[in-house]
Order: sequence, then structure tokens, then C-alpha cells
Amino acid sequence: MTRVLLVEDNPGLAFGLRASLEVEGYEVLHAETGPEALTLTREGVPDLIVLDLMLPEMSGYEVLRRLRRDRADQPVLIMTAKGAEADKVQGFRLGADDYVVKPVGVLEFLARVEALLRRSRPRPANEVHRFDDLEIDSDRRIAAVAGLEIELSPLEFDLLHALAARRGRLVQRAELLKEVWGYRSDIESRTVDTHIAKLRAKIDRGGSSRIVTVRKKGYRLR
Repeated sequence: MTRVLLVEDNPGLAFGLRASLEVEGYEVLHAETGPEALTLTREGVPDLIVLDLMLPEMSGYEVLRRLRRDRADQPVLIMTAKGAEADKVQGFRLGADDYVVKPVGVLEFLARVEALLRRSRPRPANEVHRFDDLEIDSDRRIAAVAGLEIELSPLEFDLLHALAARRGRLVQRAELLKEVWGYRSDIESRTVDTHIAKLRAKIDRGGSSRIVTVRKKGYRLR
């Protein structure tokens, strides 16, 4: 189970954020102070850290500085009421991966968490999938048909890669939702069909579609 460390000293806000994360299937560790956050990072080894800047005993900036000094490489999402440009610049310079200013909606918060976790997952180096004249380069995140690069959004590439990685085997809609969208509560299975249609329009070059629909189950790439 993916583990998130929530560093937030406001009890009401921490309760709401923790509940939202747990509903999405995350295991949540909670720290109210900077020293506690450092201890939980060492002992609990979270996959991602959500960090407030205005904390008792030690500022979020100092927490982040020490994390990076100790070579903690987890993605860090700063979530704070400090919205000045100088604050953001300092956060990024200290090693933050994303920065969001309170108040923030729950769906946006979850989307940012999912995006950081997705980007932090290791990808096999130099993995290239080929289906006739369709080529998907996972390392460079490039897809091409007959040697011509196709313009894909990050989500479209993730969807195509998920299909290509199965090497022609069936991929159920539930698998695609989990891998590409992270099972977000605001995403419906019909969303997969919509994005598959957009993807087909970009990778097909006449004749039958490269993406085969398996009725009531999912898709496979041929």
C-alpha cells in the first residue's frame, strides 16, 4: 500500500486530508511538528510527503532542508498558506517537487498527490515497444508511427504505454483506471473509453484500429 506522510499541525485540516487520502486507498502517517516529521520519515519510509511550512518547533523549510541533506528522495508536496513568489522559489530550491497554496480543493489535492507518485515510479531504462510501425519509447516518453513522432498528452502517453507494456494481452478497464488515473473517485470507467477514442485518432493510419476493444472487458494493442 502506498504510504503518505502528512505534516500538518491544524487538527481539523489534518483530519479532512487524512480521511480523503485513506478513502483513496493510501496509508497515512501524520506528524504535527518538524522533528516528528523527520522521525516518521526515517522510521515509516513514506512514498510521498505532504508538508506544511508553518509548523511548531521547526519550519517546513528546515524540515525539507534536512530531508534533502539526509538524501531522502521521496517527492515532497508543499501545501501552505504562504503564497508569495519568494516562498515558492525557496521551496523549490530546497527540493520541493510541487507547491500548492491553501485553501485547495480535495480533488486538486488528490490529483497532485497522484501525479507526483506516478512520476516517481521507476521506469525500465531504454524500454521500447514496437507494434508493426508503431513505436513507443518509454524512456524518452515518445511515440511514433512510421518514424513520425505523434503529439500525445502525458495522460495519453501513459495510457498507450500501459497497453504496450502488456505486449498485446488484454488490459481490463479497472487496470487502466488504477495505473493511469490512480482510481481517483471522480473518474468513471467511461473516461477510459473516451481517452481510448482520442488515442486511436492519433495513432491509427487507415484500416483497422491498432487498439482492439474486447467487449465488456477492456482493450489490447496489436
